[in-house]
Amino acid sequence: MSSTCLVVRTPSGLSGDMLLTGLTQLTETSDSELDALVDSIGVPALAGSLHIQPYTLNGISGWRAHVDLPHQHEHRTFRSIVQLIQASGLQPAAKQLAIDAFTILANAEGHVHGHPTDDVHFHEVGALDSILDICLAAALLNKLAVTTVWCSALPMCDGIIKCQHGLLSSPAPAVQEMLRGIPVYGVDAEGETVTPTALAFLKAAKAHFGKWPECTIRRHTRVYGGKIFPNLPNGALFFSVELVATRRLDVHHHSLEHPH
Repeated sequence: MSSTCLVVRTPSGLSGDMLLTGLTQLTETSDSELDALVDSIGVPALAGSLHIQPYTLNGISGWRAHVDLPHQHEHRTFRSIVQLIQASGLQPAAKQLAIDAFTILANAEGHVHGHPTDDVHFHEVGALDSILDICLAAALLNKLAVTTVWCSALPMCDGIIKCQHGLLSSPAPAVQEMLRGIPVYGVDAEGETVTPTALAFLKAAKAHFGKWPECTIRRHTRVYGGKIFPNLPNGALFFSVELVATRRLDVHHHSLEHPH
């Protein structure tokens, strides 16, 4: 018996726009279909803001998201974001996944800043691009109709991250808070390899972290993010696969269904 799964490999890390780009390609979502999904979020400022474009790095072709949003630094409360998602035109499963992702973010931000989850005011993670990333990735993952998400261990490095709170060390505080129970490894880079939105989405999707599952590959794509690391193999690899012989899988895999 087989089941459709998403496999993501992240040699240079992962961001929210990389997630939605990979899922757009795996689901073969056209530009017009993508525009309709963006409109279904119900935020007028997002209309026409996203374009998935071919991109080549070091002679290797792939895809990259180009996002053009108005310059807004609106602080949104966790409650207002939940209300926004509930009022959207997303499918119920996609709504729940998006709400789960923002709930994980709110819990992390609340712990970092010493506030209850309901009182959290989002800064970067509540901006338009993060709402776009999480809601659209949720809609696309729902469209792909996978039963499981598998992701490689996440690359981590030192360095400086610029944000609303000034200069912070990498990983960012919210990412640091969410990393409990996640397998990571060090890479020769500086800065932000994994964004809060990407990690929250993986956790909300109950991703398994570690080696490849035993599977048959059906579709694949390569996507690039906005940041290029000189000493890393850049890009993330996305695969739609059929998972087979589940009885032979390593029972010691890392699953977020039972966090430590």
